[in-house]
Amino acid sequence: MVDENLMPSRTDMPNGKPVGKIVITGAAGLVGQNLVVRLKDAGYTNIVCIDKHPANTPALARMHPDLTVIQADLARDDGWQDSLEGAAAVIQMHAQIGGLDWAEFEDNNITATERVLAAMQAADVPYLVHASSSVVNSMAVDFYTESKKAQEKLVDACPIPHVTLRPTLMFGWFDRKHLGWLARFMQKVPVFPIPGSGRYIRQPLYVGDFSAIIIACLESRRTGTYDISGQQKITYIELIRVLRKAVGAKTPLLRIPYGLFHALLTVYALVDRNPPFTTKQLKALVTPDEFIVIDWPGIFGVRSTPLDEALSVTFNDPRYASVVLDF
Repeated sequence: MVDENLMPSRTDMPNGKPVGKIVITGAAGLVGQNLVVRLKDAGYTNIVCIDKHPANTPALARMHPDLTVIQADLARDDGWQDSLEGAAAVIQMHAQIGGLDWAEFEDNNITATERVLAAMQAADVPYLVHASSSVVNSMAVDFYTESKKAQEKLVDACPIPHVTLRPTLMFGWFDRKHLGWLARFMQKVPVFPIPGSGRYIRQPLYVGDFSAIIIACLESRRTGTYDISGQQKITYIELIRVLRKAVGAKTPLLRIPYGLFHALLTVYALVDRNPPFTTKQLKALVTPDEFIVIDWPGIFGVRSTPLDEALSVTFNDPRYASVVLDF
């Protein structure tokens, strides 16, 4: 099965060719790894990738030896700023998503963003694509939500022409957390636990579609703020069933009362300081949020990949489905 957003037509590009140097922050994460593949397929060759992850950044460099890959902590290190000189655009995707320490969120979502925006202005970079999050519209109160709200305010206050994209939960190749982690977990355990009823509305977004939107923004220099939600609403338990089918698992699902599930996560966090799922994320999961669905296929001229098809591409692609990044 082919991802139809993977290879955009060259005729969709200004003058039939991509723009100049593109710098991606947070390039070794889920979106960054997927975006790099799609940018290269779209004809982009001058790509600078910046990330601090000690394992996934070298992995990115090994997969793409033709690109410039810089391992640096945007909140603390220096030297990476030089790579912004002459850039046509920056795609800002660095983010702290999970964790138990507010300082990590402050460093990676706020301080790092302040420094990237300052470096962009110093280098006179003319355009920014900022990956925000749908959580800025959420009723949830947690470190990720609050830090992403603060990050978006920084971007809105900067004078650089920019577009802000607010995606919902994403999945795709290189997904070491979220659905990728759930898929691997499902294949290892005798039963798969579901918190409470499992009837919590999700709007998962295929990262291939989000990458296509980013490329469309690069080519049109679109500005503004857009809520990029998955077009299909689905309950969490039904999403897990669809995921189970996509990976060919037979694992039975077991509903666990919310209170017990919360207690188990609390105990697990005592032995793992970087747990794959936290009590705060559990609270966010059961928060009754439904996000705005706009006509982003029409606005950006990209195809919305059906959920079943997107999951099949994610977990069965011969090139990238087997690539597992470090957590």
